[in-house]
Amino acid sequence: MSGTVAAVSSNGVYSFTKPNRDSITLVAGLGVEGDVHASVTVKHRSRVAQDPTQPNLRQVHLIHEELFAEGFKVVPGDLGENITTRGIDLLGLPVGTLLRIGDDAVLEVTGLRNPCRQIDNFQDGLLKQVVGRDETGNIVRKAGIMSIVKEGGVVRPGDTIKAELPSGPHRPLERV
Repeated sequence: MSGTVAAVSSNGVYSFTKPNRDSITLVAGLGVEGDVHASVTVKHRSRVAQDPTQPNLRQVHLIHEELFAEGFKVVPGDLGENITTRGIDLLGLPVGTLLRIGDDAVLEVTGLRNPCRQIDNFQDGLLKQVVGRDETGNIVRKAGIMSIVKEGGVVRPGDTIKAELPSGPHRPLERV
């Protein structure tokens, strides 16, 4: 399974959106260099309020560009993602998948992004579009996946992404 990087984004201050960049640098164990969410421990405000010592399983946020084709009025970086992808089924990956990006960077998939009400402040009604229920009543989250940086490196639009599935039984993604 493979795809490409469509855009990269980061922001050094708390803001819902993240401006696009020419490149971002991933730092092993921390996240995106200079990004407000880079840390060994959680930096998302809701998580810090619960327990500021919990590990940061949300170092790098990825969203699939194909989501935007579903009628959402958003562009790369609008939903706070660091990497916008093209051509890879992010939501179908199991926990523990390694994503090899460009020449050096390696991410490990930790789970699904669980969007909060802030998303409606950005665009009214958007939360209902990215979180819904399937025909059996199960919650479906479409706002991307979260990961940790296993190996650092520079990531640019156009870089290839290669997914390596974990061995053994695969665990489906859950919110982190």
